[in-house]
This record gives sequence, C-alpha cells and structure tokens, in this order.
Amino acid sequence: MIGVLALVTVVPGPDMAVVTQHAIASGRREAARVAAGVATGLLVWGVFCVVGLAAVLAASAEAYAVVKLLGAAYLLLLGARALFGARHGVPLKASRRTTGVGNGYWTGLATNVLNPKIAVFYVGLLPSLAPGGLPAAAGMGLLVLVHAVLSLSWLAGVAHAVSSARSFFEGPRVRVALERVTGVVLIGFGLRVAAEAN
Repeated sequence: MIGVLALVTVVPGPDMAVVTQHAIASGRREAARVAAGVATGLLVWGVFCVVGLAAVLAASAEAYAVVKLLGAAYLLLLGARALFGARHGVPLKASRRTTGVGNGYWTGLATNVLNPKIAVFYVGLLPSLAPGGLPAAAGMGLLVLVHAVLSLSWLAGVAHAVSSARSFFEGPRVRVALERVTGVVLIGFGLRVAAEAN
C-alpha cells in the first residue's frame, strides 16, 4: 500500500517541476510552501473523493475536460512566465511578492487541484488499497493522509536538495538556462495534459 503511494509520489510531474523552479529562484522556504500547497491539494481531492465529487469528475467526460483544460492552461501560463523571465532577464523571484502564506503555497495548491488525474487515481486505485478492517470512508481518508504526508516529505526534500546547490544557479547564464528549461518542461506538461484523452 505505502509502496504504491511512494512510487506514485516520486514520479516526476508538474508538482516537482514547480517546486524545483521555486527552489532555484526563491530558495528553500518558498519551495517548501509550494510543497505544502501540493499536499493541501491532495487533501482537497481526498475530501472530494470521500464525499463522491471525485467520482463524478472521473465519470463525467465534460467535467474532466473542463478541469483538464484549466490545469493545462495554468501549466502553460507558468511555463510562459518562466520563458518570458528568461528572455527579458527578469528572475522569477523579482516578480513575486510573498505575503501571508506566500505565493508559492497557492501555486502548489492550484497546480494540484487543477490536475484531474489525481481524481482518477483516487477513485480508481485507492479503494483497492484501503485497509479492509476500516469503513470505506475512513480507509480512503487514511490513504489520502498518507499520500499527502509522503508528497510533502518528498517535495520538501527536493526543495532542500535543490536550494542547497542554489549558489551554483546564481550565475546569470545558468539561471536563464534553467528558467528556459523549466519553462519548456512546464509547457510540455501543459500540452501533454491538454492532449490526454478523457
């Protein structure tokens, strides 16, 4: 059970790309906020799953398409912004203003909540992994909590590792190159999400 969730957690995707981008541009603290936003997004999907809304999304081609296109558009926006910053020499951190819990938190939350694949994963796989000795809702809730903790721990570790090497990324040429790579990766994820069948 935990092994399956751990495997799903460490597979590279938009969440990891956004955490890496923030770790390079703004440091470990802001990247950790992104990770917290991602974990919160998983909890949101978990609540939707327990009350049945995720099943509606997974079963409705129209609802899935709406969330999918919103998620794709958001990733394309993040990628385009990174490419714009690289082209015009405006680092990501210069365009951000961290207030309250930080913009990184909301970026992580939006990236995850606008990913309908989480709903499909939770509805399709989690019931088969739920402990048999618990009521269905409690078992699902426990799995979602475990997945959120695993994701938060993994992404916080990624944030720490990348930000520890941040001095290497401080050079203008390296930073511009990384912004370009991150922008292309995010746009690639956005296009892949948009092209996926419902």
